[in-house]
Amino acid sequence: MWRPHDKAILSVPDQGEEGAQAAAPFLSARPPFAIDPSWVLVEAGFDPKYEPGIESIFTVANGYVGTRGSLAERASPSSPVTYLAGVFTGTEGGGGIRKLAELPDWTHLRVLVEGVPLSLDTGTTLDHRRILDLQHGLLFRNWRHQDDQGRVTTLTYVRALCFHDRHLLLQSVTITPENYEGNISIESITRRPQPEIHWSSAAEGDPAVILGRTDRGTTIAMTSRSRLRHEKGLEGAGNGPGEACAEQWTWRAQRGAAVRFDRSVVVYSSREVRDPAGAASDHARRASETEPDAHLLRHAQAWEDRWRASEVEVVGDETAQRVLRFAAYHLHSAVNPQDEHVSIGARALTGPTYKGHVFWDTEIYLLPFYTFTDPRAARALLQYRFHTLPAARDRARRWGYGGALYAWESADTGADVTPETVRAPDGRLVQVLTGIQEHHISADIAYAVWQYWQATADEDFFFAAGVDILIETARFWATRGRVEPDGRYHIRTVIGPDEYHESVDDNAYTNVMAQWTLERAADTVDWLRSRHPEVWPVISERLQVMPDEPESWRRTAALLVTGFDPATNLFEQFAGFFDLEDLDLQPYRPMSVPIDVTLGRERTQRAQVVKQADVVALSALLWERFPVAVHEANFRYYEPRTAHGSSLSPALHALVSARLGEADLAAQYFQDASTIDLSHHGSKAAGGVHIATLGGLWQAVVFGMGGIRLREGGLVIDPHLPSNWDRLSFPLQWSGRSISVTIDREPGQVTVDFRSGEPMTVELSHGSIEEITSPHRYVAHRVGAGWGEWQESKR
Repeated sequence: MWRPHDKAILSVPDQGEEGAQAAAPFLSARPPFAIDPSWVLVEAGFDPKYEPGIESIFTVANGYVGTRGSLAERASPSSPVTYLAGVFTGTEGGGGIRKLAELPDWTHLRVLVEGVPLSLDTGTTLDHRRILDLQHGLLFRNWRHQDDQGRVTTLTYVRALCFHDRHLLLQSVTITPENYEGNISIESITRRPQPEIHWSSAAEGDPAVILGRTDRGTTIAMTSRSRLRHEKGLEGAGNGPGEACAEQWTWRAQRGAAVRFDRSVVVYSSREVRDPAGAASDHARRASETEPDAHLLRHAQAWEDRWRASEVEVVGDETAQRVLRFAAYHLHSAVNPQDEHVSIGARALTGPTYKGHVFWDTEIYLLPFYTFTDPRAARALLQYRFHTLPAARDRARRWGYGGALYAWESADTGADVTPETVRAPDGRLVQVLTGIQEHHISADIAYAVWQYWQATADEDFFFAAGVDILIETARFWATRGRVEPDGRYHIRTVIGPDEYHESVDDNAYTNVMAQWTLERAADTVDWLRSRHPEVWPVISERLQVMPDEPESWRRTAALLVTGFDPATNLFEQFAGFFDLEDLDLQPYRPMSVPIDVTLGRERTQRAQVVKQADVVALSALLWERFPVAVHEANFRYYEPRTAHGSSLSPALHALVSARLGEADLAAQYFQDASTIDLSHHGSKAAGGVHIATLGGLWQAVVFGMGGIRLREGGLVIDPHLPSNWDRLSFPLQWSGRSISVTIDREPGQVTVDFRSGEPMTVELSHGSIEEITSPHRYVAHRVGAGWGEWQESKR
């Protein structure tokens, strides 16, 4: 009845009538809309050693807050954390670490039968399942418990962090005594976490409001409203603002009579409003005037809207379909399109690893998903980089450079929060050099700005913010290196994406991306001068652009050392890389521990062992810049030398191998990426889901297997489906147009449904180019190794 996912206790119900019947017991009690069993992820049973990873995977979030999928009664070793996006505690620099703020645990509920708490550690667990409804963003839990007296109680929980109202958090539990009558109590407890935040009750107004104040002076307000639905013998009481705020409800339970407890929580901070306590109290009052099920319905509808714009459908591979839904679920949960001062940390709002810090992951791995499915969200993420541009300018100035050098790890202000040291597996303290040397992030952000602008034609953003980022990052690269006696421009002492090799010179990824940034910034100035003379004087004055700057950027770009050898078509990853020990990694595969642990850091640094896609990443980002032969040569050279010591690596290898026509190799890398969170009982996700990997999975499928590439005026489609995929379809937003693409293996067909927008061109690689219009459908069939002409078709 239950099909396991890989070696995990995670599963989904089987499809069809049998699967629907299996799902029915825990999906019928609520909510007020239909749930498709093929969209749910299930943990069957309970094993405490896997709890940290399961809680990450089952997180519910809405981009403003995120609550880990912990059990209401706090089973050990639970980590019941709710994160508040954009609010950090702790210090910057001097060894201090800024970390994402944690809210009081609003999910804590205890159910007592005749005064004895129900617990998974006592009595007998007859059935226990946690169920994540990916389609509607709901966490269910079904628990049948038999105590030592033989009393059987069924508890059904529902949890939601509302998508239609990001300040509203909902939880309910339905309690049914199956075979007894007696006294049942429920305690709703709010405990205060994090000593860095001082919590107290509101001095006036709503006594249910608790206030927190961070060390930076941010005020957080939380308030709750609870209701118990039962006709007889109801008693309720609440205590004061001590260590834990609590409400207790007690009633005389009747055999088989269900009682439902609903709790709604509202959160505000002084980031959004001047009076968080007043805003929370007013919002909670208004929310309580609407039935919880009505809120759930609006929440579900908001989720369905997002899925219509983003769902990737795979026919022929149910595991891939489930993985892509899981990925998109967490991607949607991580972002708040309404807040342009917040970005997404390396584990989103799902866990403590990296403490909510923002890396290059956001721009390179996450942003394309939002750019092509939710442009408002993409814009908000880029606005975070614009608002933190002053910190990047200050960082470059302090290091003696021009322009803007973005922090390798940033938090709320954009200042660098990279730790100075970390503990190595052998216990040694090791200096962290990424914050000092991994400068390619400034080019990565410029790339994201350009891609967003090309894909959306959002000139309002580009004129007001994007141009500033492009020009200031170009100024940084124009001063980061220097022209040396050989007449070439060198960038020394850096770390590329391959973090096994530190303090290297002329890293190919860094230098090519710097070269690209310099060229695009120069092109932008020329375009503004010629095409938008009405706005250029304002921008030029704002950024103090000198007349000769664009040409100087082009000269620097032309002199930049890239490590490319036209005789072999290879980029040398950095100066001297080809002189290192050429180590065969095959005897070490599969790697249960990172290769730098197996070999030791010193030997790894002396070998041609690559942590993650480095030169190969250039093929993922800049495909049109180089001939296919260059991509082919570099993939063949670097792929066997890559140890995939970072979760970021497999997805980019899937993308590039698909573009090279190696669809089954791409499928293998896709599987490797997908199992990072969803295998080994979720243990690798203990510190939070790997959100960049999830964004990379979407890119691997849409840009790799689906073959989507940007071209001026339209899109290129060059599909390469894995052998077990019968059909792939996905929607895209492009420059104000809405389209969907479907690729069928048999009879070898590509279909484009142009739903809305101005005419655009669609090119099939090795096929025809067609200007298409909405609302029409266009179909092309495979002819030999290429594609036939586009034909307009009826819907």
